[in-house]
Amino acid sequence: MDDDTHPAAPAPAAPIPAAPAPASAAPAGPAADAPAGPGAGPGPLAGFTVGVTAARRADELIALLRRRGAAVLHAPALRIVPLADDSELLAATEQLLDRAPDAVVATTAIGFRGWIEAADGWGIGEELLRRLRAAELLARGPKVKGAIRAAGLVEAWSPQSESLAEVLDRLLAAGVAGRRIAIQLHGEPLPGFVEALRAGGADVVVVPVYRWMAPEDPAPLDRLLDAVAAGSVDAVSFTSAPAAASLLARAEERGLSEQVLGALRGPVLPACVGPVTAVPLQARGIGTVQPDRYRLGPLVQLLCRELPGRATTLPVAGHRLEIRGHAALVDGRLRPVPPAGMALLRALARQPGWVVARAELLRALPGAGRDEHAVETAMARLRGALGTPNLIQTVVKRGYRLALDAGECTPAR
Repeated sequence: MDDDTHPAAPAPAAPIPAAPAPASAAPAGPAADAPAGPGAGPGPLAGFTVGVTAARRADELIALLRRRGAAVLHAPALRIVPLADDSELLAATEQLLDRAPDAVVATTAIGFRGWIEAADGWGIGEELLRRLRAAELLARGPKVKGAIRAAGLVEAWSPQSESLAEVLDRLLAAGVAGRRIAIQLHGEPLPGFVEALRAGGADVVVVPVYRWMAPEDPAPLDRLLDAVAAGSVDAVSFTSAPAAASLLARAEERGLSEQVLGALRGPVLPACVGPVTAVPLQARGIGTVQPDRYRLGPLVQLLCRELPGRATTLPVAGHRLEIRGHAALVDGRLRPVPPAGMALLRALARQPGWVVARAELLRALPGAGRDEHAVETAMARLRGALGTPNLIQTVVKRGYRLALDAGECTPAR
């Protein structure tokens, strides 16, 4: 990373607010997965905050999340940088023109397209396409498969898992001795992949097109890390393994590893677009959720199911109270609540129906207020935000309780 110092973290930026659904929007598919339409009530992600670590296609992902009601914290964990000197790419391409490859492994759509465009710029694009057309062309996943077909080529095979390990297994099983194999790198070296092929007797040509680097401005990523450590985001989405690794590395640089890992293993949901993306997280003992289809749309649909399922729902004073990340739903109506109020509401919900002492509520407040007057002030604001004051009862000289419906009380904890 490009910042070895650890200055005091900047204050978290306000999340990008949820946008209202366009007037023409209509639910499509399961209600939980569809953006809210006019009069349809809050979206499935209303009241939740989702961190987005993507650099590429971030606008598309953010729009999908906002249409479903989410607030978004965008913090690109990486940036894609073209090679400062394309002599390496030109040299690798000329090697393949001098002696044609038997097999070519294409790993990313942006990298494959960049390679073809660079060759066109050098006046050798058609010659490169002829070499690729005659080779066994292996595509790591559907996105690069689309780039291959857009170039007028056809892939020989693509693994359903989108895993380079499966590509390597296929090549080694078929035998690589004496074969020339080109691999388009995806922003970082692949020493294990290359060494395994060379150990099998292959002549390997690596094709570097771009590289991953830390973001020029680390402040957005730092703000996201602060929010994760504080538990003030509900989920973090990951669309590439390097981005996941970069977030964890930055947390370590800032001395936040313990807090960030604890949050991602607990209250903050890590959502990955696929199993390859999840590898750096799983290596640190972090469980993830992944959609069945490795695309942005299914990733958002997954969040639309997972996050509401994590909310606490209680019958209180004849109303249905649902406690979400930064808001509550009262009888299905979204009620934004200040952070101090959310802290009190969660403390009360941990012991629904039971009296929670002011001293305990004071400890739950962000920054821990100095006296119980802070509890009274925050409680008044909470009641006002909920719009139904009798949801929370004052028990004189003792504290406060959620007015749980009769027969719903749970044992005190």
